[in-house]
Amino acid sequence: MSFEEAYNNYLEYASSRHKKQGFETIVKNFNLHILPYFKNRKLNSITKLDIINWQNNILQFNFSNNFNKNLYYEFSAFFRYCKYCDFVNENIVLQVPKFKKKIENKKHNIYTLNEFLKFRNNLDNYIIKQYFNFMFFYGTRPSEAMALRFSDLENNLVHINHSIQRKGRRELDTPKNQSSIRTIKISLLTLFRFKILKNMYINKYGYCFDYYIFGGVKPLSPTTIDRYKLKACNKANLKPITQHEFRHSYATRMIHKKTPIDVVSKSMGHSTVSMTVDVYLH
Repeated sequence: MSFEEAYNNYLEYASSRHKKQGFETIVKNFNLHILPYFKNRKLNSITKLDIINWQNNILQFNFSNNFNKNLYYEFSAFFRYCKYCDFVNENIVLQVPKFKKKIENKKHNIYTLNEFLKFRNNLDNYIIKQYFNFMFFYGTRPSEAMALRFSDLENNLVHINHSIQRKGRRELDTPKNQSSIRTIKISLLTLFRFKILKNMYINKYGYCFDYYIFGGVKPLSPTTIDRYKLKACNKANLKPITQHEFRHSYATRMIHKKTPIDVVSKSMGHSTVSMTVDVYLH
């Protein structure tokens, strides 16, 4: 069996076992960085030396450690499927060590509390302002905040159960992983602001039980959020940071406040405490 034929079979198998977003990433990575290298090969003819040479080729692109790790696991998952289907006798990828990690200087741009307040004071849209309030003070992922609806509120608790797909029709999807499903306690001030938002939507669109908290009938779009964000940054004379870096700002501020790292990790929906340590503790 050819490598490409096995890959086409694998796509059908993988499409029903991954979230849409994750599956699209796998296809993109495979088509760009794996398939071109092995496309014309017979599956059983691939050796450990071939895998090593493929790794050497990938290393020339100077991708991040995390990207290389994901690429290795995606390739390994393909061969695991091939072994399961008896296309090959062994997972040849696992016979070769993972990519060696390089030294990386991980740097995240963040806002301090004073910088955030300055930024917020220059936002001229109330819905966008509350979106960034929530991101900065509760550390959710942008896709999680965009997916929130009023049915996710229970008194002063917010249940994180969904995320919004980044592309396409931007439908509701499951969160990033099982640990991402969590409950966050919000302040009475935040709850009061949410009630103001709900009244705004009712006055504009009529009564509905389940408006999106940040957007109303439909969730805010990333491009709309970024447009208001950039305008506020320019007015405040602040260096722009990404939406995700408001989440980094939350984590950094909590750690500086001496909040236990396991509490920070749980509130952010990380799968392990070590992930929080690796990204933020430095």
